[in-house]
Amino acid sequence: MIRAAYMTACVSLIALIFLCLAWELRLAPVQTGGSWLALKCLPLLMPLFGILNGRRYTYQWASMLILLYFTEGIVRATTDHGPGQGLAVVETVLSVLFFVATVTYARQTRPGTMPPKV
Repeated sequence: MIRAAYMTACVSLIALIFLCLAWELRLAPVQTGGSWLALKCLPLLMPLFGILNGRRYTYQWASMLILLYFTEGIVRATTDHGPGQGLAVVETVLSVLFFVATVTYARQTRPGTMPPKV
């Protein structure tokens, strides 16, 4: 269970970083030629190394950070049209996956509840 949560968190975070960049630079930018909204991926880089290294504290605070991306995904999925709407749905799904994985990992690794290693 811990390994699955770890892998899900890593993959969904990396996918979300690439999605944000591709979305705002190539796939459906707000302005032709790309936009400054591509910088929205920068906050996702802050927890990246902590997530990849399995640091419990990073999982805890990153679960709150991802709610901003969930909110953006919901808002843009309901207001955008065309390819931007589909990308917003993907952003929402990735943020939910990341949130569930980080909360699961943080709960499974809290002190006193670690299962014995086999």
